[in-house]
Amino acid sequence: MSPIQRQEPLAGQESVWDYPRPPRVEPTGKHVRVVFNGVTIADTTRAIRVLETSHPPAYYIPPADIRMEYLTTTPRSTFCEFKGAAGYWTVKVNGRVSENFAWSYRSPNAGYEAIKNYIAIYPSKVDACFVNDERVTAQEGDFYGGWITAEIVGPFKGGAGTWGW
Repeated sequence: MSPIQRQEPLAGQESVWDYPRPPRVEPTGKHVRVVFNGVTIADTTRAIRVLETSHPPAYYIPPADIRMEYLTTTPRSTFCEFKGAAGYWTVKVNGRVSENFAWSYRSPNAGYEAIKNYIAIYPSKVDACFVNDERVTAQEGDFYGGWITAEIVGPFKGGAGTWGW
């Protein structure tokens, strides 16, 4: 018997265990908003969700809907077996800084071209993220950057003891 007990979704909910691997990319018309140090730094209805088995969605926001004057690139980079090489961003608003608070793919692998140059933000590294005015809970562990809302059920990979799933 598996140690993972999938939570059965209710009407209007999604289980992260129904998300595919490799991840699926899908546009969403939901209102996505990010606040840092009292400033709305991102506000869009043109986000793209990346859905991967056992992970809450990561929301990728078009740069045109982000206050890019607050962002700078960093030397940090990581590699995703599906999406390719990611670069990172730091945000600074009125003297307050959050290092490597977001990532993006400048040259994503085939199948992920839709997220090219879109920016995904870690909810744990800003003051608040919202989806349709619901405040998001950050996925534990900060590795995947998932956004948890009432419509998403787990359990979620990322926290202590989940790396072997």
